[in-house]
Amino acid sequence: MPSPLAPHFITATICAVILACSLSLSAEEPAATDTVVVDPPTEAVINGSLRYLAAQQQTNGSWTAVGRRGDHPVAITGYVLLAFVAAGNLPEEGDYARQVNAGMQFLLDSIQPDGTYRGVAAGQYMYNHGIATIALAELYGQTRSAAIRTKLERAVKLIVSTQSDKGENKGGWRYRPFPGDADISVTVMQVVALRAAKNGGLDVPQQTIDDAIDYVRRCKSGAAGGFSYQAGRGEAGFARTAAAVYSLQVCGQYDDPLVQTGCDYLFEKNRGGGQWWTYGCNYATPALYMIGGNTWKRWYGLMKDTLLGSVKREGDQCYWNGEVGPVYCTAAHATILAMPWHYIPLYQR
Repeated sequence: MPSPLAPHFITATICAVILACSLSLSAEEPAATDTVVVDPPTEAVINGSLRYLAAQQQTNGSWTAVGRRGDHPVAITGYVLLAFVAAGNLPEEGDYARQVNAGMQFLLDSIQPDGTYRGVAAGQYMYNHGIATIALAELYGQTRSAAIRTKLERAVKLIVSTQSDKGENKGGWRYRPFPGDADISVTVMQVVALRAAKNGGLDVPQQTIDDAIDYVRRCKSGAAGGFSYQAGRGEAGFARTAAAVYSLQVCGQYDDPLVQTGCDYLFEKNRGGGQWWTYGCNYATPALYMIGGNTWKRWYGLMKDTLLGSVKREGDQCYWNGEVGPVYCTAAHATILAMPWHYIPLYQR
């Protein structure tokens, strides 16, 4: 599975999602019977993670990968902002309001008139675009800031205009900001961004969503419930299946049989670590959260046990490390652990 934070995003991928048929703007809270909570030890780790992330912010408001695969400030800033929002922080609310506002301003200042983000190489572009747009859409949805909406609309229009429109790739997206081929890992980023934007009241063509659903279904691989990296190509895998299941749900396909078989596959293939595990869990966790009930309870228990068992501590700070570096891993894992707080509307069914 390619990594979204690799130098060319060709050999490596980097979570984070309603749209029922018409991309409905309404979101319902998890059932009152939801017994999954953030317990005190988990809350302490989340708080330590936020302290770590706050300490890593650059003077221009961004965060960077601080790893061997490059800086990627646009993408990493998007991931970190979602971690802060997942813990109840907004540009004018929460203990980390100042950090959130500075990160948000960095992303807004990076958006150019054509809707692209400044300083992102074409070969890795759409990964960065997707996660940054998700973060801005979530912030817009909770603040209704006109300053965010103006630039967010540009970013959303670029996503719509770069969807692949031919052959087996129709409905998907790939690395570069123009129509071409497609893969599931880039596609999920754009689908989630569109859903978050639609939740906030921005225009998203229904045909764009319908074509995306069809593309994801074409990535189904074999009879075991898994999905491949591209339509009709390659073997099924944990991370790519997580991306596919999450994509279907954010498009409103909650009762699609592929969602259930895909979730069964995720439980079977979860190894609690390894290559692309963090990336996959970024999608698997909200997907299973949206299913709810005992399925969600079981999954969150697995995530909590694994993450609390692997966290590193320095003073009052907590962090995790991995292939893309500690800032990305810490942001992703903190977001997963904070999900029972229900602060991110994107994760609601």
